[in-house]
Amino acid sequence: MNEVQVNSQGNVQPVDFTSQEPVQQQRSSQTEMMVTRQAQEVQVAMLAAKRFPRDQVVAYNNILRACQRRKLAENSMYEFPRGNEKITGPSIRLAEAIAQNWGNIDFGFMELEQRNGASQVMAYAWDLETNSRQTKLFSVPHIRHTRKGDYPLTDPRDIYEAVANQAARRVRACILGIIPSDVVEAAVDRCNKTLREGYEEPLVDRVRKMAEVFEKEFSVNISMIEKYLGCKSDAFSENDFVRLKKVYRALRDGMAKREDYFEIGLPVTDNSEISDPFNGGEKKQEASKEGGKK
Repeated sequence: MNEVQVNSQGNVQPVDFTSQEPVQQQRSSQTEMMVTRQAQEVQVAMLAAKRFPRDQVVAYNNILRACQRRKLAENSMYEFPRGNEKITGPSIRLAEAIAQNWGNIDFGFMELEQRNGASQVMAYAWDLETNSRQTKLFSVPHIRHTRKGDYPLTDPRDIYEAVANQAARRVRACILGIIPSDVVEAAVDRCNKTLREGYEEPLVDRVRKMAEVFEKEFSVNISMIEKYLGCKSDAFSENDFVRLKKVYRALRDGMAKREDYFEIGLPVTDNSEISDPFNGGEKKQEASKEGGKK
């Protein structure tokens, strides 16, 4: 399609917009193909869910069987302090394992757009069998917060990692919103039981090795750990060991700082030891003066 325009000199010149039409048509066709493909995938998934419904008894047993694995049990819960309270709950890995074994659930996140230095993201979990769905829309600014200050993210990989990190927590909340609460509670109890019974080493040896890891990686000694748990290391229980594993995971993943759990103070100095030499020196000087007067 050709149009005409009049320039400043009054001459009529044709304007050709044909070079711009393929770009717009290409974009619209790609969008239509993506939407059509997603719609077809959803239809196929819903038909499969209706044709092969879940057996809740089998799915429940599969979840409990998965929670018997020690690696999953060790990563099943998170814990971090907030004020005078401790926030605990099922971790992202446990929520994913529950959804996979419960069956007929589609979950994940989608980055809708990037605009003004932020990504608009949607996290979702959809029970294809009951058509129950939870979605969460949120914004992720392209900024990384550090102790030295905030700086913008420009690398696409850094932006994706920031989006994925924030989206994983929303996906967990969506999954836990459609899974029956009694199933989640049973999975948590089973993971705690696996942690208590899934070790061959005695508890004393595990506590000693854990204390060595805290001392080496975070400079937290056994006395700080005892003060945090409220008892001596000889009286640690299996639940206390589970708590230490959660604290270690939170510190390792950067979700909390050691000051959030332990009292990290400056080394205590004894003023008497510092002043004694000066006091002794003053006494010697006074004694020498008295001897000189005599």
